[in-house]
Amino acid sequence: MNGVDKSGIRPLWGGIEAGGTKFICAIGAGPTDIIEKVVFQTTNPEETLDEVCAFFRDQLEKRGSLKAVGIGAFGPIDINPMSENYGRILSTPKTVWRNADILGRVKTALKCPVAIDTDVNCALIGEVRFGAGRGIRNLAYITIGTGVGAGLLVDGEIVYGESHPEMGHIFLPKLPEDKNFSGSCPYHHDQCIEGLAAGPAIMARWGAPAAQLPPDHAGWEMIAHYISLLCLNILLSVSPQRIILGGGVMKQAHLYPLIRDALHKNLNGYYGARTDIVDFENFIVPPQLTGDAGIAGAITLAQQETASIEGK
Repeated sequence: MNGVDKSGIRPLWGGIEAGGTKFICAIGAGPTDIIEKVVFQTTNPEETLDEVCAFFRDQLEKRGSLKAVGIGAFGPIDINPMSENYGRILSTPKTVWRNADILGRVKTALKCPVAIDTDVNCALIGEVRFGAGRGIRNLAYITIGTGVGAGLLVDGEIVYGESHPEMGHIFLPKLPEDKNFSGSCPYHHDQCIEGLAAGPAIMARWGAPAAQLPPDHAGWEMIAHYISLLCLNILLSVSPQRIILGGGVMKQAHLYPLIRDALHKNLNGYYGARTDIVDFENFIVPPQLTGDAGIAGAITLAQQETASIEGK
């Protein structure tokens, strides 16, 4: 596959944002030049990946071939190319997806190079290139939705370990007024940020999704407090210049000032070497690409895969 559309002019790449709630698939000549995009609900692996492959096959019929596809997937996912489980979902709370081979299925169906990373790292890549992270070399991107995940950029490089960080499961002290809530994380219950502040935790506590709770609901200060503690842990661990907060829960714009105030309070005057963090307005910010950060990052990942292959 030469990855040139039927006009013979433009190379094309594919992007997949594989989220726990929905999948977004796109084809384009670049991260900001999307030709076609589709969104559908995440069900089970067979049905969902059938829809993914059908979308791209249809696009290939219309437009020609792809140079590569980039995937940003919910996790935990094995992103170590040397691992026998590379490209597979691991011990996710979405039990039906455990051991699902996203990378292998897409690669086999489309017969082109495929690269994979976490969904939050792809959103981070998108915001660094085109959004609220432009010009910043030390950055955190946190997504708070069905789950909680975070990606870190330190000195211009995404942080990896043996696999990828799982900051959504950082343990937090529980508020006394929250003592009767048992948590929504199947692994850590009410001990981690995901179990205390993700979308399912909000639904379990108050019987409604985040989007349906009014801005003056008493629960928002609790959620802001927990999110501020995650930001505090990241701030004191890796000293980012900025933290971008995205995901479905963060579509409630009134949360941002609450989180800034809570972070200010919880820091309690301690800024270490970073005295400029007094500017909370520009430290805790929303994504600039809103719902497009992940897909922009996935297509960027595909382009990087092409560059890596062609540079060999």
